[in-house]
Amino acid sequence: MSANGSTLGQLLWRGPVCSSWKQDMEGSVYHLANCFLLMGFMAGSGVYGCFYLFGILGPGYLCYVLWGWFHACGLDIVIWNILLTVACLLQLAHLVYRLRVNTLPEEFNLLYKTLCLPLQVPLQVYKEIVHCCQEQVLTLATEQTYAVEGETPINRLSLLLSGRVRVSQDGQFLHYIFPYQFMDSPEWESLQPSEEGTFQVTLTAETECSYISWPRKNLHLLLSREQYISRLFSALLGYDISEKLYTLNDKLFAKFGLRFDIRLPSLYHVLGSSASDGGPESEKDDEEVFEAAVSSAQARPICILPTPPCSPPPATSNFPAPLPRARMSRPDSGTLASRTPLQNSSQVMSRAQAPLAPTHTPEL
Repeated sequence: MSANGSTLGQLLWRGPVCSSWKQDMEGSVYHLANCFLLMGFMAGSGVYGCFYLFGILGPGYLCYVLWGWFHACGLDIVIWNILLTVACLLQLAHLVYRLRVNTLPEEFNLLYKTLCLPLQVPLQVYKEIVHCCQEQVLTLATEQTYAVEGETPINRLSLLLSGRVRVSQDGQFLHYIFPYQFMDSPEWESLQPSEEGTFQVTLTAETECSYISWPRKNLHLLLSREQYISRLFSALLGYDISEKLYTLNDKLFAKFGLRFDIRLPSLYHVLGSSASDGGPESEKDDEEVFEAAVSSAQARPICILPTPPCSPPPATSNFPAPLPRARMSRPDSGTLASRTPLQNSSQVMSRAQAPLAPTHTPEL
C-alpha cells in the first residue's frame, strides 16, 4: 500500500512526462466541439432542458469524432465519441416518445387551460380525471335531447365543451348551459352514491354541442380514492350550482323587478306553484297581490331595538278598517323569513311539486 502511495506521489509531483509540447494548435473542429459541450452543460432542468442538453451535446461529440478521425488519428477517440453521440440520440428519441404519449387531445388541453390551470391543478392530477372519462368527446346534434324529464336516469356527470344547451321543465324555459359548465350538477349533488333517480328537467341542445361525460360509478370511485380530486370537484360543482341559482334569480328580477334573496326557503316553490295553479288571469292577480305585499313591506318601519308596550288607543278614535281579501295572498319575503323552518317545511310538503321558476317568463 505504501509502495502504491509513493508511486502516485511521484507521478503527481514530478514534471510532465511529455518531452515536448506541440507548437501548433488543434484544428477548428476540436474547438467547435468544446464550444458545443460548454453550451450543452449550461442547460436547465425539466423536459425542455433535457432536450436542449442532449440536442447540443450530440453535435459536440460528433465534432470530436471528426477531430479524432482526421486530426488526432486515434481509434479510441473515435469509438468513445461515437458511443456518446449515439447515447445522446437515444435520449432525444426517448424524450420525443414521452411527449407523444403524454400529449392530450386539443379539446382536453383547452379544457385544462380554461378550467384547471387557473386553479393550479397539477397536470398529472388532471390526467387522472381525463382518464376516468376514457378521453372520449361526445356530441349532440341540434335539438337532440341529453336528458328527458322523469325518464333519463342520473348515471353520469357531464361537462359541456362547446355549444349551448336549453334547460326546461314542463315546457317552461329555465336557463341555458354554456361551454365549460356542468350539464347535470344539481342532479349529481341531489343523490348519494348508493341512490338512484331520474332527471326533473329536460336538457336540449340548441346548437351542435360537444361534451365529456364521467360514469357515475367510476367517478365516485375516483373521488373516494383521491381526496384532492374530491375537493376539486366539490368546489367546481358548488360554483356551477350557484351560477345556475343566480341565473334563475335574474329571471325573477326580469318578471317582478325585485331581486330576491336566494337563501329564502321555498322561494321558487311558492312563486312557481301560485303561478301554475291558474291561467294568465290568476297569474295577473298574483302579480297585483305580490306588488301590494312588497310595497306594504317596504313601507313598514323596521324595528331593531325592543320597544315598550303601548297603551290601547281610545275608543273614540276612528281607524280605517282593513280591506277584505277575497283570496289568500302570496306571502312576501318578510313573511317567509319570519316563519320557522318547521312551518316552511310543512307548507312545502303540503303543496304539489312545482317548477323552479314562475311560468310565462321572458327568455334570455
